[in-house]
Amino acid sequence: MKASADLLLLPQWVIPVEPEGALVEHAVVVADGRIVDVLPADAARARYAAAETVNLPGEALIPGLVNLHGHAAMSLFRGFADDRPLMAWLTGHIWPAEKKHVSETFVRDGTLLAAAEMLAGGITTCNDMYFFPRAASEAFLQAGMRAVVGMIVLEFPSAYAADADGYLAKGLALRDEFKGERGLGFAFAPHAPYTVSDASFSRIHTLADQLGLPIHTHIHETRDEIADSLKQYGVRPLERLARLGLLGPNFIGVHAVHVTGSETELLAEHGCHVAHCPTSNLKLASGVAPVAEFARAGVGLGLGTDGAASNNRLDLFAEMRLAALLAKGVSGDAAAMPAPAALKAATLGGARALNLEGEIGSIAAGKRADLVAVNLHGVSRQPVFDPVSHLVYVAGREDVTHVWVDGTPKLKERRLVGLDADDLAARAAYWRTKLTAGGQS
Repeated sequence: MKASADLLLLPQWVIPVEPEGALVEHAVVVADGRIVDVLPADAARARYAAAETVNLPGEALIPGLVNLHGHAAMSLFRGFADDRPLMAWLTGHIWPAEKKHVSETFVRDGTLLAAAEMLAGGITTCNDMYFFPRAASEAFLQAGMRAVVGMIVLEFPSAYAADADGYLAKGLALRDEFKGERGLGFAFAPHAPYTVSDASFSRIHTLADQLGLPIHTHIHETRDEIADSLKQYGVRPLERLARLGLLGPNFIGVHAVHVTGSETELLAEHGCHVAHCPTSNLKLASGVAPVAEFARAGVGLGLGTDGAASNNRLDLFAEMRLAALLAKGVSGDAAAMPAPAALKAATLGGARALNLEGEIGSIAAGKRADLVAVNLHGVSRQPVFDPVSHLVYVAGREDVTHVWVDGTPKLKERRLVGLDADDLAARAAYWRTKLTAGGQS
């Protein structure tokens, strides 16, 4: 008698990610939101009676991509103030616009827009940091996307909270309210060393240890940030956080562009993770993170898009390709980040940083069925000698045909399921009008 299943997927290739570079011509069986088996297609048909079978000839099945750093609601700032360096961009344009316009409605609309873009491009999980995280949480739940929502902390007031204590109190209350929601997790998200005090960092360290939650913060993004820290604290930002006890396996440092060899060793020694955002770092002229050195030292590595205001795409296929190419060009080593390593960073690397490697990040029995089908059949993708190489160097997000989160379809034959693209475009147009009327200064 056959075992029952919800879904039988029959791709040409299954790329499980772990072990790195592995490739099998198997079927994937899904039931109750989890992968229950990965086995040859004939054996799968003989063993399982599936409610739905999806044939995917010429397609590769990969784990859902994990966007390790972003500000989803900032999709509404896409193209708003381009071609400026980080601090001029923030202080002269983004922060004034946020002060005037950011609200629960702004965050809900912007997060829904971002979720639609990410899901359509194969991103099934994101690690988010922004104001009004309740609105973001509701939007991710509506979209059916897996998300780790940042409990943002800054010292200065915003429309969301008055001070660091207020940010923390609201974030913790939200986490208590939503912690039972499947697919939704939480992290402490102190914005950056230049916007958060020692006292607040120390409190976050204590709470993160007590609750077992990640700490997600920008670090060593620009040379000016480091110079200002030396002037104010007498040490570089990473050393400051190390003295405060924040470094550890639950620490996700975003960017880490300007790090020394000893700082790389410090990150590795403490089991830290880096969210590498190559496009944003280039666009803001911040620099290039030393990814080859991270790999040699054993620093955990994931990929992030950052926000659409500084990228301007939420596209992890683009980030994989750019990360691999930059690693080669900067190090002078063509093998500095091979294709399997880039794919691993975009999947299992991000999952590990979020303490979700037992649930997502690779295709294995028992894991959640967060899966993405990528078409490698078109003329621009022929011939296919190595599907893993093609995913990084040839394919793009436009080649994603199907996406499942917890075994539920979110993209089917390149069409979003459960999200109205026309409605999202109308909401974005409304905010464009509001922002344009407010001026970009």
